[in-house]
Amino acid sequence: MLGLVKKIFGDQNERELKRLYKRVERINELEPDMQKLSDEELQGKTNEYKSRLEKGESLDDLLEEAFATVREASKRTLGMRHFDVQLIGGMVLHEGKIAEMRTGEGKTLVATLPAYLNALAGNGVHVITVNDYLSSTQSEQMSQVYEFLGMTVGCNLNSLSHEQKKQAYACDITYGTNNEFGFDYLRDNMVLYKEQMVQRPLSYAVIDEVDSILIDEARTPLIISGQAAKSTQLYVAADRFVRTLQGGTDYNTDEKIKNVTLTEEGVEKAEKAFGIENLFDHQHVTLNHHITQALKAHVIMRRDVDYVVQEDQVVIVDEFTGRLMTGRRYSDGLHQAIEAKEQIKIQNESMTLATITFQNYFRMYQKLSGMTGTAKTEEEEFHKIYGLTVIIIPTNRPMIRQDLADAVYKNERSKYKMVVEEISERHAKRQPVLVGTVSIEKSELIAQMLKKKGISHQVLNAKFHAEEAAIVAQAGQAGAVTIATNMAGRGTDIMLGEGVHDLGGLHIIGTERHESRRIDNQLRGRAGRQGDPGSTQFFISLEDELMRRFGSDNIMNVMERLGFEEDQPIESRLVSKAIESAQKRVEGNNFDVRKIVLQYDDVMNQQRMIIYKQRKEVLESENIRDVVWGMVTPVVSRIVEAHCADDVIPEEWDLDAVVDYANATFLNEDHQVKTADLKGKEKEEIIEYFTELVETQYAEREEAMGAEMMREFEKVVTLRAVDSKWMDHIDAMDQLRQGIHLRAYGNTDPLREYQFEGFEMFEQMIGTVQEEVTRYIFKSVVEQNVKREAVAEGQAVNPKEEPAPKKPVRREQQIGRNDPCVCGSGKKYKQCCGRA
Repeated sequence: MLGLVKKIFGDQNERELKRLYKRVERINELEPDMQKLSDEELQGKTNEYKSRLEKGESLDDLLEEAFATVREASKRTLGMRHFDVQLIGGMVLHEGKIAEMRTGEGKTLVATLPAYLNALAGNGVHVITVNDYLSSTQSEQMSQVYEFLGMTVGCNLNSLSHEQKKQAYACDITYGTNNEFGFDYLRDNMVLYKEQMVQRPLSYAVIDEVDSILIDEARTPLIISGQAAKSTQLYVAADRFVRTLQGGTDYNTDEKIKNVTLTEEGVEKAEKAFGIENLFDHQHVTLNHHITQALKAHVIMRRDVDYVVQEDQVVIVDEFTGRLMTGRRYSDGLHQAIEAKEQIKIQNESMTLATITFQNYFRMYQKLSGMTGTAKTEEEEFHKIYGLTVIIIPTNRPMIRQDLADAVYKNERSKYKMVVEEISERHAKRQPVLVGTVSIEKSELIAQMLKKKGISHQVLNAKFHAEEAAIVAQAGQAGAVTIATNMAGRGTDIMLGEGVHDLGGLHIIGTERHESRRIDNQLRGRAGRQGDPGSTQFFISLEDELMRRFGSDNIMNVMERLGFEEDQPIESRLVSKAIESAQKRVEGNNFDVRKIVLQYDDVMNQQRMIIYKQRKEVLESENIRDVVWGMVTPVVSRIVEAHCADDVIPEEWDLDAVVDYANATFLNEDHQVKTADLKGKEKEEIIEYFTELVETQYAEREEAMGAEMMREFEKVVTLRAVDSKWMDHIDAMDQLRQGIHLRAYGNTDPLREYQFEGFEMFEQMIGTVQEEVTRYIFKSVVEQNVKREAVAEGQAVNPKEEPAPKKPVRREQQIGRNDPCVCGSGKKYKQCCGRA
């Protein structure tokens, strides 16, 4: 059927290539003219193209001339001339697609074409690689072409200082790893001043080894974790203080909106207890927050109603179903406050400060492209997740590599024995052999067996990129035996040594089929580059993981019936087909898993985009009074709406609760109201009344502080509230995500539940941000210039790094009796929170 469709409509890939070849012909026609130009004239082309862009031409209009320019510049600087197929690869990348190009076809050089063309627009081009070594070597080599043509080139490494990173991003073309670009994005959205941001808006990216970055690492989120600026000691101190308070005198409770606020008497008691002058001073934000949460824990949250205590753990009870929500935690420090109340161990507050998946990071680029030797098998995923089409680029010279049928053995022991025999035979002829394994453990097993036979060899395991690239590059020399995990030395060409062509080229041995055909194809692709001879073969046993999972019993029965010996392989295309079918099923399962991960992360991503956008507006705006006012008015409206509902007669409105909340939250001493002030007013009138009071207060506050200081104070308060609540929200969403799958047992869709509850939690978080900003804008006392401070110090958690050796974990910071108290009062610990 597929063949018939292709006959009628033609092959899509072929049609694309036919279209692009026409442009190649036009580029080739320009070559003689380019050759006649002097260096200065060729270099002048860059300014000419930029000028034409400004006058309305598009990048696509300039493509043929720009590509011809880069080709000529490459010949003059590197002595390398782009092949026609490389020009096609460059066009595919420029169009925002994936170019599948065989190993050795010069992908690094291909990237110069779209990178130069797109850099003409002045928005910055990112060339993404899988490790720092490749970023450094590729940028160093290709910068000769770019700089000849007047382009600036940066290399974004983990070791760079803040200023160096900023310079790297300011360049026309920036090389770097996927991890570093992703972490810089997260760090940029945690800065306190706009000048601290290093990245420009994400415009265009060329991803080398695109399958590795967008597929293999799609399930690994980038995380910046840190210790929040809170101490478990402070929860205990706040809990001890709250136990001394009396309801009605020291605090007012609002059951309807589950809120509790300190009265003036309560505030005075807190100031006396903690030895501070003003609880609402900005430096006491953390202490105030802890007292509020401790109050909620004692007054609002009821044991065996809102939560239960099981095995020294606070477990939330679903208010609608009564079901225990294991793994879910209250956000904003409330869970820790309840733990302090129940006098059980307070959980360590190491938390995620920022996180994003590669899927969502790379989908933010205006235009995305990539290149790899193996992408076609994952084309559906590339298209559905990233909107990327895969185009297979022909090789410059015909492929003559021999891919031999798989050799299938009964057990692992006989398989590895025959692998070593095969290596030994080929090594005796001086033919180079590259052995691919799926794990370091298997690499070392083969290495030991070769050592016993006295065959010298190199072992690589994808840990030391620079050294491994150098060793892999030598794997094509006569007599070389190299054992590598499938990813080791990826991105490095293997050149054949002298006389190796006559020996049959490089021979690849795969010791196990990977669950992805793409990884197997990557290993095969190490041989037969640029029309070189070469051969590949996989050695498989029925005890391999993939075979065990997918029907090795049937093949074992066939082998038994036919009387196969242990060392006798089946070399059958049927077996290979069965293995490929198993791989397709696993690939499908893995795609489904990655799709689900993305669906869950999309919920968080929508929220992340809202927070980061608003945060950026705060940083970049000179005046955020309107932003703050947009937070104040909902707080006023919400409290009135909650207690003056339309379906309740005005005589039954709880105006006392409205007054208590307003006086405690957003009205200062000069504008306190009484219940009598609200009697006889309509709901809209009450809202308007409060709004006018708040406007008057705002104007008075600004006049007293001065406009400049007020603007900075607004930013300090807003950034602190947004950052602290967002970090708590990330933590709460993570807890929700971990336990949500259990909802499936109740015949509900976990994803829909996560979307619904995640939205509710986000709405609540926005509400708490608005409330905190409102309270501190109107209540805090500012006696000196305020400074922006980070809520927590973050550290990037690199998903590729080996885990650090385990160290003793200190659960709590030990505070000396004469040390300054953790609450920030300025007193000694023994005279403040440390009092018995």
